[in-house]
Amino acid sequence: MVNEAIAELPEKIREKMENVAITIAKSPTPEQLKKTGIRHNDTLLGLYEGVPKTEWGRGFGMVLPDKITVFQASIENFARTPEEIKKMVSNVAWHEIAHHFGFGEKEVRSMEKKRKEKK
Repeated sequence: MVNEAIAELPEKIREKMENVAITIAKSPTPEQLKKTGIRHNDTLLGLYEGVPKTEWGRGFGMVLPDKITVFQASIENFARTPEEIKKMVSNVAWHEIAHHFGFGEKEVRSMEKKRKEKK
């Protein structure tokens, strides 16, 4: 489903994704929850870890890839049907990829709202 979500992105976006690994994990680790400030009982659907492309500068290189993690159990606990799971995976992947391109949380939320209005 994550691969399908990425394939649905516009080609111009996919072509510009570089130095980023996209992974799936069952649940966030305690360290990931702590890093984001999320309490144990709250839900983390996805996480972007890395240096956004907007911060890449001259001489940027030899850096580990950014990492986007999609949390399977979190999504499955939130969604009720296979269709909802697929839609949520797509939204989470889109959200975290936006962070890779340098958009902050507030900007991503605003873009998500506009994206939902178009559908």
